[in-house]
Amino acid sequence: MGHVIEQLYVVRAGTRGIADAVVRAWRGPGRERDLLVQSLKAAAAATLAWAVSGWWLRDPVALMAPWVAVVLVQATVYRSLFKGLQQLVAIAAGTLLAAAAQALTGNTLASLALVLPLVMLLSNWPRLGDQGIYGPTTALFTLTSVPVSGLTVSHRLLQAVLGAAIGIAVNALVLPPVHLRDVRENLGGLAHGAREALARMAEGLVHEDWSEETAADWRRLSDRLQQRLESLRSARLWSHESLRLNPGLPRRSRGKPLPLPAESEDQRWGAIVAQIGGVTTTMTDIADEHRTVPAPDQQALGEYGRLLCDLAAACGARADLICPPSAPGETRARLDEALDSVERRHGALHKELGDARGVSTATTAVLGTLLIQAQNIWHHLAPDTWPRVTDP
Repeated sequence: MGHVIEQLYVVRAGTRGIADAVVRAWRGPGRERDLLVQSLKAAAAATLAWAVSGWWLRDPVALMAPWVAVVLVQATVYRSLFKGLQQLVAIAAGTLLAAAAQALTGNTLASLALVLPLVMLLSNWPRLGDQGIYGPTTALFTLTSVPVSGLTVSHRLLQAVLGAAIGIAVNALVLPPVHLRDVRENLGGLAHGAREALARMAEGLVHEDWSEETAADWRRLSDRLQQRLESLRSARLWSHESLRLNPGLPRRSRGKPLPLPAESEDQRWGAIVAQIGGVTTTMTDIADEHRTVPAPDQQALGEYGRLLCDLAAACGARADLICPPSAPGETRARLDEALDSVERRHGALHKELGDARGVSTATTAVLGTLLIQAQNIWHHLAPDTWPRVTDP
């Protein structure tokens, strides 16, 4: 009974997730709507390919055209062209080798035994990528569906070309995908994630409410930031690829521009994430009872927590500058105010560390490491024009 109830909860959660995705696709642009558009385009390409090959031309191997067309509605136009070429090579190799084996042996079973090992090896050729599997599947279809002859082989190849042309044309001409929003979303998520991680650490240190378990939670937040960073790098590659050979781009450029954050922002936040990882590693070592890393006194850690709180505020302001904000002057003022506070607090902590008396070398080294990591985050957050030049 318990197992049945658990399965019902899983089904309910899955249904709720699908419903939420449908609502998000309906409300506005996003990944869900992109997925919906690409799915509908693939279905339309396959239907059109079948209408041409099966209904209009009445080809005996009409299945090849929609089969190829549905696969070639890829996430970018460039990928459709590239994958299409790979797939056509794999299909041609599988068809021709199967036909040659049938002509040589005159027996379907013997032909399968002869050609399948060869085309399976060919499918692993790196130049064919993930399209290599179409070599063996095409060889199977060629040998097991209709009688193998020069006519059916030529029809199969022509249908593959027709399907590829329809799939690529539909993807290129009907709402060609441009993956710029993914970069903005991933970069914004990374920046706000960095702010959250710093704020969580700051809260624990200021209120002296942290332990080994808390430090482990901070470690998990840092690991999630690394995953977000990998997603950002992947999105950046997709955005570059989606701009290549995209016929819809000139039309879009004449309309509302799509701002894309500079790649220097990726480097900035990647460096910040690395420093946050360093802070969490140091705090995890301090909290671990089985290690000999000494913990600075609670007052110093509380002041360090306030420094992290100021850095979190600077992260939030800097994150709001990734995409053009509605009030850029106000956002920059918030960033300058947060950086001013960071500078004052960092200077006070640095002076306190230098003036410390009777503090062990190991404790000084640990606090100094934390200060260096915070200083690196501060410098990565600061604009190139900061600190501001003030009149004497």
